[in-house]
Amino acid sequence: MPDFKKSGVDRLNDRFIYLDIVLVVFLVIGLSADIFHLLPAKSSAYFLIFLSIVGTLPVVANAAKALYKRRLTIDLLASIALIFSLIARAWYSAAFINLMIASARIFERYTANRARHIIHALLKNKPIKAKIQVDHTVKIVLVENIKAGDLVVIESGDQLPIDGLVVSGQGAINQAILTGESEPVLKKVGDRVFSGTVNESGSLVVKAEKLGEETAFAKIVRLVDAASRMKTAEESVADKFVAWYIGLALIGSTAIFIATKNIDLVLSLLLVVCADDIAVSIPLTFTGAITRAAHEGAIVKGAVFLETISRIQTIITDKTGTLTRGKPQVTAVEPIKMSEEKFLKMLGTAETYSKHPTAKAVLQYLKSKNIAVELPEKFEEIPGEGICVEYRRQKICAGKMDYLEKQGVRITAELKKIAAIAKDSGASITSLGVNEKFAGIIFFEDQLRPFAQIVVKHTKEFGVKRWVMITGDNEKVAARVAKDVGIDIFKADLKPEDKVAIIAELKKEYGQVAMIGDGVNDAAALAAADLSIAMGAIGSDAAIEAADIALMSDNLRVIPKLMDLSKIALKIVNQDFWIWGITNTVGIFLVLLGVLGPIGAAVFNFVTDFLPITNSLRIIRIRLKHREV
Repeated sequence: MPDFKKSGVDRLNDRFIYLDIVLVVFLVIGLSADIFHLLPAKSSAYFLIFLSIVGTLPVVANAAKALYKRRLTIDLLASIALIFSLIARAWYSAAFINLMIASARIFERYTANRARHIIHALLKNKPIKAKIQVDHTVKIVLVENIKAGDLVVIESGDQLPIDGLVVSGQGAINQAILTGESEPVLKKVGDRVFSGTVNESGSLVVKAEKLGEETAFAKIVRLVDAASRMKTAEESVADKFVAWYIGLALIGSTAIFIATKNIDLVLSLLLVVCADDIAVSIPLTFTGAITRAAHEGAIVKGAVFLETISRIQTIITDKTGTLTRGKPQVTAVEPIKMSEEKFLKMLGTAETYSKHPTAKAVLQYLKSKNIAVELPEKFEEIPGEGICVEYRRQKICAGKMDYLEKQGVRITAELKKIAAIAKDSGASITSLGVNEKFAGIIFFEDQLRPFAQIVVKHTKEFGVKRWVMITGDNEKVAARVAKDVGIDIFKADLKPEDKVAIIAELKKEYGQVAMIGDGVNDAAALAAADLSIAMGAIGSDAAIEAADIALMSDNLRVIPKLMDLSKIALKIVNQDFWIWGITNTVGIFLVLLGVLGPIGAAVFNFVTDFLPITNSLRIIRIRLKHREV
């Protein structure tokens, strides 16, 4: 398991936090000594003067640094308030202002660390040692000493320290930490397992493939951590608003000082209108939402994508592997002028290196029949069309009938009629040609994913107006799937390059679109969409890299949950602005009425800072709709 270290900036900030804590402690002691006369008046005054000057320096330095970068920040308002206090020799006020500012810095860092700890809590209870099988013995070694190729023994209750391939045994693996699935998944020989998951029952021997920071789990944690630092449009708007607001506050304070010459009034107003709570609460909302999405089994690559998903009105989806299971099963074999076994051997040789779902179905079918497959000498595949290989001086082609025709295979009208009947029934077919002679047909059927229809319905409850299905399958099959699922528009018989062109057309017609695919075969289409969602990304580096949002499992049900989470996050951000606006208005009135002076204003600001921040933290605990689906 990886050991994530803090960046240099994070470590430096932590050191400053310790200084802030020391400053707060001494300020509390100094103010208490002054209030309760624990020290002689002169000693108490000198102590407060020293603390006020020490506390003012970092605030002024931060404000100057921001101004150098042409940015207006909350530190500028605080610096002016502190400088006014020092000039007016209001040591008591300056000390209390510093107490407020240092406490706010500590709380801001605390909330940032809290969000990071929520992410890194995924690493809790990580194993330090593991058992590896050497010859016929089992050795206990440190996890960091495991090497690729080692055979790791995973017993009941063990957390997996590596990504790897099961080579013996079987176990019920709890993958909730990665995929959000509540039920354990049975893993047996030939299945892949991932670090961070837990073997709830059974025992396995796993051949280590990926270690440390190369594991799927480590990449997920890094992605979530990095995504939580990215700004959204909402945060950018907040930054611009705060800058504008600070400028207005400075102009207003200057005008009030010129008109009244009342330093205490100006100080009080500056302290009330500090927007440090907004500066903390908005990023915290999106950090919490991204972390929450990870617990639901979705990796959102940046807060901007989480924000976008709730505003999407058109969702484009592939069929195979998205709306259907993507695992077609062989239903019939029709060889022509050769035995079924020979036909299957030829077909298996052609499909050996293909990654297409039907190729996997063929090879699985051959395995169940105990038919050995021999490797071809040459291999060429045209995605969405077919494959041609050379094997023992024979040219073997498999794929669509029109592809075989292009390769010189004669297709009769009767064969085309058989294909048409199969399409009408909702089946898919792969045809085989050997040395330009038609050799037979194999028939497949795929199943719809459970809840696909309900997921379409629920996304429409969140504002999606249309679902569009684009598929390379035939029109009859596409029409049947569209009707069963509730798809509004479908386009069939497409090549991969056709999908990209259609997405471009849909963007022109409907505006922003989201595309759901598998992240590998649909990489070009995903890249063309405004928001790309890859399914079944666990263990697939390509899928995680290709998509804006990567669903770790092939569970469509996560999509409406993400839309709900996005809407909740945006709602909380709006609430934070309202809370901030109302408390500021109340504070300004209390200052103008003479109820609050500088110290009272500092206390008021500090206490009300907790309101929007506490509101933002709700995102981690809030209940999502349709959790039962």
